[in-house]
Amino acid sequence: MSFILAHLTDPHIGPLPKPRRRDLIGKRVTGYLNWTSGRRLVHDMDALRQVVADVKAHHPHHIAVTGDISNIGLPAEFQLAGSWLETLGPCENVSFVPGNHDAYVRGSMRHLARAFAPWTRGEPARLDLEGEAAKPGLKADDGQPVEGYPYMKVRGNVALIGLSSGVPTPFFIASGLLGRPQIEACEALLIDARQRGLVRIVMIHHPPQSAAAGAARGLRDARAFEALIRRAGAELIIHGHSHRRSVAHMRGPDGLVPVVSAPSASAIRGAPRHRAGYLLYEVTGNASNFKIEARARGLLPGSSTIGDLGPIRL
Repeated sequence: MSFILAHLTDPHIGPLPKPRRRDLIGKRVTGYLNWTSGRRLVHDMDALRQVVADVKAHHPHHIAVTGDISNIGLPAEFQLAGSWLETLGPCENVSFVPGNHDAYVRGSMRHLARAFAPWTRGEPARLDLEGEAAKPGLKADDGQPVEGYPYMKVRGNVALIGLSSGVPTPFFIASGLLGRPQIEACEALLIDARQRGLVRIVMIHHPPQSAAAGAARGLRDARAFEALIRRAGAELIIHGHSHRRSVAHMRGPDGLVPVVSAPSASAIRGAPRHRAGYLLYEVTGNASNFKIEARARGLLPGSSTIGDLGPIRL
């Protein structure tokens, strides 16, 4: 029996709720000006609605949303985000991991775990490398990844492992961070899932390869994550942040692991690989004998219609 996974990312839901004056202290000022001066014209909610309708028409077993659901991390944006996630289906069939726009400032962090809890419930890491209880994530008020991560949801023969790379950053910086405790807990989950014969799919917002982005936009501890995958392995890693469809690879203990990025689910400008769309995966088999096939769907070239963009070679 096959498992169908839809991957959506970076919807940047609008319109942006009107912020209070005190909400625009610090980095949110530049983010707000960026939204009002141009970003709002890039992210089109009609295109997003078409993408969601197309996703539902394919009846996936699960939907993964890999961050940047908001724009400047306002509490009112999280309310909109929760309402939007509810439209995708029952929370047990939808997973979410936060991006840098969700963790925009320190004031956003205390709302993140509570706002998205229904879509991040799963199995915690059972054991760390020393055999003691692992502590998933870090506290939400220390400038590190929000608490409650990593988590693992088991659906059939698939283990979906969610990581939080969204952290508050200074002006004009959009980098991410996992932190050592989260990486160690992720390793425990990957090993546990492998022992259970599950096909492991890791969900993260930032591109996890050290060569994928510069210091201002990349994952700051990408080398530690790469070392984790070399030790523990995974069958697929999916992410957002780059706003384009792409395939890279990371070395695992048994060969290369595909690292796949989806475009923004709402963008209507840019090159074909950047325009609104999503990815569909079909997973068959188990960890010792599996097959993953992928297709891209989104805005057709020269059109405002969602359609098939062809297979993706993993």
